[in-house]
Amino acid sequence: MQILRNLVLALACLCSLPAFALSDEARQHLVELQSRWAEINYRLPQDEREAAFEKLGEAAGQAVKAEPNAAELLIWRGIILSTWAGAKGGLGALSLVKQARSSLEAAVAIDPQALNGSAYTSLGSLYYQVPGWPIGFGDKKQAEALLQKALELNPNGIDPNYFYGDYLFRQKRYAQAREALVRAQAAPDRPGRKLADEGRRAEIRALLSKVEAELH
Repeated sequence: MQILRNLVLALACLCSLPAFALSDEARQHLVELQSRWAEINYRLPQDEREAAFEKLGEAAGQAVKAEPNAAELLIWRGIILSTWAGAKGGLGALSLVKQARSSLEAAVAIDPQALNGSAYTSLGSLYYQVPGWPIGFGDKKQAEALLQKALELNPNGIDPNYFYGDYLFRQKRYAQAREALVRAQAAPDRPGRKLADEGRRAEIRALLSKVEAELH
């Protein structure tokens, strides 16, 4: 299914880690998951990503199993499962996005502000990209509410602004989409996330070009 094939979360809610939230071991796992995600998503050829994300998903599952109350690890498991679903495509990806949603919802239940509210960004992205009933759980209104919640917690973040801009573009709300994408473009670099930021900024430029074409 094309909409799932194009699902890229990337969501990559790669925010600074709170100093108190994780053990040293969990923090190391999180950094490794983030770094490998960016490598797969932005450097690997398209036809190699599914297998790589599958392996990374297994690693994320093991990290969560070792520290099940770490909201940050649950968020990243959700992100990885979501991008694996996007690489996989088709109806077979629906089980992965449902698992991703469960992981992200578990993170919200533990700490809704973890990683500057990244769970809300990721959940919002799922809700507008996954097909609606009867195939999936997609819901445009729910998506917007979640993305706006993410922006309340992280108004200047690159990811919540990018995904809100993408959502608005798909809803043909082009002027609002441009505003969100300009904010995303102006977001500060994230320490230690050079590859992820470069990849996201390229996506922002590409989407902004499409928005500008619609406005002129």
